[in-house]
Amino acid sequence: MPRPKDPAVRAMLLERAATMLRARDPITLRSLVDGTGVSTMAVYTHFGGMEQLWQWLRQEGFTLLAARLAAITPPRDPVEHLATLAVAYLQHALDHPDLYRVMFDTTVDLPDPQAADDTLDFLVEAAARAVTAGRFADREPAHVLATRTWVVGHGLASLVATGPLPDDTLGLAPGLLESVFVGFGDDPRRCRTSIRRAWRTPPA
Repeated sequence: MPRPKDPAVRAMLLERAATMLRARDPITLRSLVDGTGVSTMAVYTHFGGMEQLWQWLRQEGFTLLAARLAAITPPRDPVEHLATLAVAYLQHALDHPDLYRVMFDTTVDLPDPQAADDTLDFLVEAAARAVTAGRFADREPAHVLATRTWVVGHGLASLVATGPLPDDTLGLAPGLLESVFVGFGDDPRRCRTSIRRAWRTPPA
């Protein structure tokens, strides 16, 4: 009879793996459970083994990101919405730098790749609304506009949350987003106002 799964144990193992990753501690089956009060069998019970644990650790980053983006109530201004999503993306990276680093480790398969791809859909929807509202030109598909916005967030997050640059580098985000959105066809003055509203609570 299979052992019952405890969501708290599963979450604890994922968090511990992420913490050990940050500390550059060697992660083995035994070191992962050492001092946790659970046996090595817990890794097999909840994940199937160490390789699958790493897969789910990567997936967890996208799961938390999707939850953060879904929690945002879209404002009437679609450009503000797109900028707000970018801010949320940066905050996710700062809140979970260990998971963020693993999220984009493509040497590890994702158990549910579509769930990861779905996180981009939040940006695609906002970009499509901006095109429909006449804020962005329709020269390119909405998913291309969304991807370019994602690139700005990912570049800054990688350089600050998991990279060599100081936190105040994030202050470049509004100007970078403005350049991107104006390049999409938005009016510079309206664009600046939209981004300023989204940036009321900068990531920290």
